[in-house]
Amino acid sequence: MYHRRISELMTRAVVSVRIDTPFKEIARTLMEENVSAVPVLDSAGRPVGIVSEADLLRKAADRSDLSGRTPLPNLEAWERAKAEGRNAGEVMSAPAVCAHPEWTVVEAARLMSVHNVKRLPVVDETDTLLGIVSRTDLLRVFLRQDRAIREEIVHDVLTTTLGFAPSDVTVEVNDGQVFLRGTVDDSSLIPMLIRLCTSVDGVVSVSERLRHRMDSGHVRNGVTS
Repeated sequence: MYHRRISELMTRAVVSVRIDTPFKEIARTLMEENVSAVPVLDSAGRPVGIVSEADLLRKAADRSDLSGRTPLPNLEAWERAKAEGRNAGEVMSAPAVCAHPEWTVVEAARLMSVHNVKRLPVVDETDTLLGIVSRTDLLRVFLRQDRAIREEIVHDVLTTTLGFAPSDVTVEVNDGQVFLRGTVDDSSLIPMLIRLCTSVDGVVSVSERLRHRMDSGHVRNGVTS
């Protein structure tokens, strides 16, 4: 099966700043470019961190509230240190969590989840910045047309991978939801088939009404096939 690579989804024209970029210039860049975060690059063009709106807002959060209307806890020491930062290197979140262009959506999504980040700079083998991929970019796979999803399941999963005959299993796809109906040789093939279909880019869910030839009266999901 073919999985979309990060190189196909990433933004290549990346807005970035340098380690010594002043605080106000970062804020101006975010507003003028209409982005919420930018990679911070060293002199060789390698990402060393990310500076976001949240990083910059720590400076405002560290100001005294003379009105007394927001009795919030004080910033922690590390947050206060960043709030006092004057340039990108002092306010950024570091180190930069990066992806590589040959990665799949699954690999990038898992890394985002583990590190709780919203975007990943994409770098080559020398760690030079190539692009950036965001959560929104990864979600594009769910915009695939149902016809394309069905064709991939029929050709790559059923025919090429499992060697099924076209008449064995029928596939319906509606808004990314896959429904399988038919007969397979062995019951062990059913969970394998579901797992393979689920891994196809753009699939939201998989349900089935399948039976296996060793038991023509096989019942799944409370329904006799």
